[in-house]
Amino acid sequence: MTSGPGSVFDHGLYHDENLPTYIAMKTALIIRHVPHEGVAGYRDPIETAGYRVDRIDVCDPAFSACDLVEPDLVIMMGGPMGVYEQETHPWIACQIRRLARRLDADRPTLGVCFGAQMIAAALGARVYPGKAKEVGFHPVTVHDEESPLRHLADVPVLHWHGDTFDLPDGVDLLASSHVYPHQAFRRGRNLLALQFHGEMGEDPRFDAWIEQGPHDIAAAGHTPCTLRAAHDEHGPRAVAAGRAMIAEWLAGLD
Repeated sequence: MTSGPGSVFDHGLYHDENLPTYIAMKTALIIRHVPHEGVAGYRDPIETAGYRVDRIDVCDPAFSACDLVEPDLVIMMGGPMGVYEQETHPWIACQIRRLARRLDADRPTLGVCFGAQMIAAALGARVYPGKAKEVGFHPVTVHDEESPLRHLADVPVLHWHGDTFDLPDGVDLLASSHVYPHQAFRRGRNLLALQFHGEMGEDPRFDAWIEQGPHDIAAAGHTPCTLRAAHDEHGPRAVAAGRAMIAEWLAGLD
């Protein structure tokens, strides 16, 4: 976030020369598992809600010492790896342990795709390869019409995964698709896990997704051309709905 005239941002503190005291800013930490899967369309509602946004990549040497309990909000994004691939990616087990401490403290946490699977694992649920690749734009069935996911009703959103998870104990199932029943869940006000990508639809990094996922695209019965056409047709509406969903969830945090 860029500071404006007469203001200073330092360690989460905002100071305006016209105000007598410092005001603590809320902090949001984005955990990125691969460079082309960022927060994308969700950044706007997060910043509008008053968070100073920082980001760390799991390949950053500093990540192993990163305190995941401290930030006011943690957002874990997607990635092509599986939660069960811990021998190939040793940081997964470390991240799950630190994430579990955050969830035990009921700190506001959002997980997207692989991030949602990490939340499921941290809550003790099984994460495993599914029976099909779910790739492309199609709507989810929203089970709770009073939840923030109500904004997604009848809106085709992007899906891109082949793994799924058992529903953790003590959570509410919010959405399903025709391919996988567990598409979104929440626990109380502060935890939201989304298997789909409501943040994607206007981000140029979508080209990198296509370039790096030809086998997933083919397995789901698509081609790069058909997927780009669906992106152009549905992307703006999907992102608008995704932003409304995240804005409402953030407004309801404890």
